[in-house]
Amino acid sequence: MKPRPFADPTACAAVPPPPVRSIEPEIVLDLTRLLSRVRHPTPTGVDRVEMHYARTLLARVPERLQFAATHPLGRYGRLDPGNVLRFLDATERRWREIGERETRGAAWRHLIKALAGLRPQRIAPATRPRILLQVSPSALDKPARVAARLRREDARLVCLIHDLIPIAEPGFARQDGPRRHARRMIGVARHAHGVIANSHATAATLTSYLGAIGEPVPRVLVNPLGAARFVSDPPPLDGPYFLCLGTIEPRKNHLLLLHLWRQLAEEADGHPIPRLVLIGRRGWENQNTFNLLDRCPRLRPHVQELGRVSDRTLSAWLGGASALLMPSFAEGFGLPVAEALAAGTPVIASDLPAHREAGGEVPDYLDPLDGPGWRRRILDYADPGSPARRAQLARMRGVLPRTWENHVERALAFADEVARS
Repeated sequence: MKPRPFADPTACAAVPPPPVRSIEPEIVLDLTRLLSRVRHPTPTGVDRVEMHYARTLLARVPERLQFAATHPLGRYGRLDPGNVLRFLDATERRWREIGERETRGAAWRHLIKALAGLRPQRIAPATRPRILLQVSPSALDKPARVAARLRREDARLVCLIHDLIPIAEPGFARQDGPRRHARRMIGVARHAHGVIANSHATAATLTSYLGAIGEPVPRVLVNPLGAARFVSDPPPLDGPYFLCLGTIEPRKNHLLLLHLWRQLAEEADGHPIPRLVLIGRRGWENQNTFNLLDRCPRLRPHVQELGRVSDRTLSAWLGGASALLMPSFAEGFGLPVAEALAAGTPVIASDLPAHREAGGEVPDYLDPLDGPGWRRRILDYADPGSPARRAQLARMRGVLPRTWENHVERALAFADEVARS
């Protein structure tokens, strides 16, 4: 069905009508994250979430949806809806088809077009309750700026919290990560009228942290993320291989897998071993892992590091993998787990509450430090007749994946409750 046009509060009459308060609030989706990432041809998980919200809200409630953003040059305001649609289309094409193959010239053309077309415009006065919906952490570490934005919008703030890992697990964060994330959570406590938590684990950590520092706890909705379905091309490899997806940073525990594959290579004695495929950019403070990738000759024939790839390339690798491997030490939700299961790919994951919320009873869960256990499970799944893999595929058939439509529907109902409170 063709989306209905956006409401234009400046059109039609020269004399504005008197304000009328409607039951259903206006939804203003903040696209600051996507606009700030305009130079990057491949998305992060947070980028994907903001895109899914934009697309699903456009399909669900176009008549009461507006977009806003803080421009990279600093100004905050409303965005032209037609230019937003063109920006979303172009961004998804880059993610899906181009990815790491984008030329520098094409990247600059996209950047200039997006920054010119998405110049912030004036904010019309609210004629009904208004919800500012923010699904990324952009600017939440600047509470004064958040407060000023809410005054300009005459709106209530509903924000999505992805995780509290920099606070709960500071050893896995960048040096300034814990302090910056603490400021974000204080901003949420003082200015958000409602919080959407992507998991019970995130909600519990948020509630505990705010209580410990004496800050108020906003109303919280636990709303697990949806799982997008990738259209898969034929897999790039015929033989068995395993996929590990995510930024190569310490908390993702790539080191466990690299040591395991080095051990397999040393013991292979000429026999074939499965391939390990890594998709994700290199992160920070992870030199031991980078050294193994760059300098270990035993790993080179068996470990393939692809970096950032297009969604089409990602879907091909995901669809043909013997399993997705997620040995993380900490996660807020575990979106790759949900997306792998939606694609019909088995998952072997670390036994974290967030992973269990994303995957339910379908994946096989292991302690992230249990090297022998991971080795046994990987070798088992590499066998085409693996009973454990067949059992997981059978469990998968009985589970319907969560959709973004379900997620956004619940978020909208929550926003309506917040607007009425």
